[in-house]
Amino acid sequence: MKPKTKRGQNRREKILRAAEKVFGTMGFADASITDITREADTAQGTLYIYFKGKEQIFSELVEEMGHHTREVIAQAISKSTSRLDAEKQGLRAFLHFVRERPELYTIVEEARFVDPVAYKSYFENFAKAYQTGLEAAQLAGEIRDSDNEVRAWALMGIAKALGEKYAVMDPSKDMDHIADVAFDLIENGLRR
Repeated sequence: MKPKTKRGQNRREKILRAAEKVFGTMGFADASITDITREADTAQGTLYIYFKGKEQIFSELVEEMGHHTREVIAQAISKSTSRLDAEKQGLRAFLHFVRERPELYTIVEEARFVDPVAYKSYFENFAKAYQTGLEAAQLAGEIRDSDNEVRAWALMGIAKALGEKYAVMDPSKDMDHIADVAFDLIENGLRR
């Protein structure tokens, strides 16, 4: 349930942030409602005012990741001067976002097994928006003609793998350097 009062909205948000931390560190199977309410410093009964259970919270976090990711990238590319510039700025923004919220990124990855419908929806919605942007750039003559659906999924795969490696597994590397190297590959390929 979406609360109507500011206090209720704040409490619900606190539960979501606690669940993000708990699911992101413990995993869905090992996390319990008790773990979430303890982290949120709230009573179990209060959690059930806003959510039916941990499955609903988990699914909402996957949806939230999709929404926030698209929002962060849209803001980052809003002043881009070309599609290639948008690719560079979007990749950089995505990688920084994932590094800031690695638990949320981990939740999306776990959704593949916990909530396959939410997982599929997350990536398909992202791919559709990506494909639309690529098609517009193709029509404008900024990029060469090709299959933009495949391009969208390939570019998403690059970002996904880099997020996994450098935001979750090994967050010590300079994220701007990672984005620059990946963008060079996107822009120039492997050809000498």
